[in-house]
Amino acid sequence: MKRLAIFISLHLFLFLLVIAYQAQAEEEEWSIDRYETLSYARVSGEVTHGDNLNFWIRTQDNCEKVYNTFTVYTYEKPGDIKQLLDKNIPIKINGEEITAKVQDIAPFLMGYRVHLSLGSYPIKEYIYFLKEFYDEFKKYEIEIVDGLNFTAAKYFDIRTNSWKLDKLVPSVLEANKLCREFSHKKL
Repeated sequence: MKRLAIFISLHLFLFLLVIAYQAQAEEEEWSIDRYETLSYARVSGEVTHGDNLNFWIRTQDNCEKVYNTFTVYTYEKPGDIKQLLDKNIPIKINGEEITAKVQDIAPFLMGYRVHLSLGSYPIKEYIYFLKEFYDEFKKYEIEIVDGLNFTAAKYFDIRTNSWKLDKLVPSVLEANKLCREFSHKKL
């Protein structure tokens, strides 16, 4: 009887959590903040809300570069998932094939959170390019795909996520402003 109560309570909690995320997913909410010597702008995914698209700006780079990363939560738990660390895995962004470098793999909830990098770029050129790219396709979707000696389904149960980027430019510029303010205070 106790197990049944726990089972029902857990399912009710998950149901309410999904409802709350769906209601929140309609809006494009950006988190803009600073942590030690870096600032960031982050937006949550449309498919898996906990997957974030991140734009990191470091004072060590004079606040002139942006590091574009994203996270993926996976329930899959293959014994060799850690072998992906520091590897480039195949992805598609709006159908365009590229790779993303796996930067970190950490246990999270009942699976793993995988942190992947899309690279670092000059801030203004990159965010305006990304905004045009987003406007052209009316979406920003990343799909983890199969590649040479890599089967995406082995490591990732949900392989596609998308993010709204309508507020990309003002959000990243605000994070850049935070970085510059912190950088000037250090001097």
